Amino acid sequence: MTRTIIRANDVSAGFGDSEVLFEHASFEVEEGEIFGILGRSASGKTTLMRQLIGLDQPRAGEIEIAGSTPQLDGEHPSFGVMFQHGALFGSMSVGENVALPIQRWLDLPRDAVHAMVRAKLRLVGLQEAEHKCPSELSGGMVKRAAIARAMALEPSLLFLDEPSSGLDPVTLGELDQLIETMRDALGLTVVIVTHELRSVFAIVDRCILLDRESKSILATGTPEELKESDDDRVREFFA
Repeated sequence: MTRTIIRANDVSAGFGDSEVLFEHASFEVEEGEIFGILGRSASGKTTLMRQLIGLDQPRAGEIEIAGSTPQLDGEHPSFGVMFQHGALFGSMSVGENVALPIQRWLDLPRDAVHAMVRAKLRLVGLQEAEHKCPSELSGGMVKRAAIARAMALEPSLLFLDEPSSGLDPVTLGELDQLIETMRDALGLTVVIVTHELRSVFAIVDRCILLDRESKSILATGTPEELKESDDDRVREFFA
């Protein structure tokens, strides 16, 4: 029997008093699945993810992660986040970037921190890049380093914001394979914001499609189900 990890109920978002991104968004994410948040530009995908991780508060509605309201203060978060474009600190080495959340949340000796950093870099195939600066990495390597940092505290839930953006098809395929392998090997639940249909059909189990015109979730289901939807707007997105 699957367990619900994320529950969003009637969630709304917008800017100021009048501009609405989306309203009445409700969905659930089950343990162990790769769940996609899809939509065209300006449909609210990243805003919804920011609400899910507690960076933004919904204008209305409720969000629960494992039965609790998401937050980024207090005890160390139970989830990891890879932000769009990687968001690595350019003045730090790759290893120092990965070490940051460990040093922030755990009281460990230096040798233990270094061992955890090395383990996370091996997980994403970057063990030789520990002492490099982000500027020395390719786009795909930056994404892998950002995933290693997101996995630093060994979370069971991983959020990825546009991990495929700016990647060539070969690198994209390798990153998709990494995400799926990590999910299977570590029992992760993954929430991925993307507009890359190749990735959607390759690794996503279920997804929602946000629509900027109706300001709502237009469809929910597997990628195959949405591709064959009776709604012309949904089929057009997947064409």
